Amino acid sequence: MYILFFLISFFASIIGAICGIGGGIIIKPVMDAFGVLDVSVINFLSGCTVLSMTTYSVCKSFVAKDSSVDMKTGTPLAIGAAIGGLIGKELFSMVASLFASPNTAGAVQAFVLLLITLGTLIYTIQKDKIKTYKVTNLLACIGIGLLLGCFSSFLGIGGGPINLVVLYFFFTMKTKEAVQNSLYIILFSQGASLISNLISGVASIDLTLLVGMILCGILGGIFGRKINKKIVDSTVDKLFIGLMIVIICINIYNIFHYTVL
Repeated sequence: MYILFFLISFFASIIGAICGIGGGIIIKPVMDAFGVLDVSVINFLSGCTVLSMTTYSVCKSFVAKDSSVDMKTGTPLAIGAAIGGLIGKELFSMVASLFASPNTAGAVQAFVLLLITLGTLIYTIQKDKIKTYKVTNLLACIGIGLLLGCFSSFLGIGGGPINLVVLYFFFTMKTKEAVQNSLYIILFSQGASLISNLISGVASIDLTLLVGMILCGILGGIFGRKINKKIVDSTVDKLFIGLMIVIICINIYNIFHYTVL
């Protein structure tokens, strides 16, 4: 099982670095589908893996001076996402406390993620026909970032496709520019979420599994970044669309899986 989870983390991080989705949107539902760990534990492991990948990818881009992060909008978005990440974490705890079984909270997460992923897929396919905007207002950027962080933390996915759609629609970013800005936002939101988890205390975590997934996240970030530099925007879009279809199918399975348990 360790090897399987390490492979999931590695390949999810590769795809996450290529598409700018962090990898959590793959790690979270896939690990949920196996049903061998509590939802809260999976959220934490997924978040740590995503944080390791984004830390490498963002830092490497700045060091190599090939970053396309728009600091004027990216930083307010990231700050908002960090605050939203803390709110989303508390929101998940509140939802989980409403049910006798944590599996029910997992079903809620899967359902919300299904709707978001489906909406993202439709938008991505039709995005060339949709009018976009160029938001520059500081408070608006922080507010948008707050919503991004809240959703990503509540769902335990780190950022996922929501970031890309928002960056396309509100900021008229090209695919690869959106990828780097998305990873920058995820870095802040996941960092804040991790600090909050460490302060409040986390459930018993298998350190071997945690360290292994973090290392796989970094390795995935290394390979994903190299691949992203070699492919064109249209290829990234096709990979992203294919991934959304797979995630939709996994979430449909998870809804029934958690409902039956």
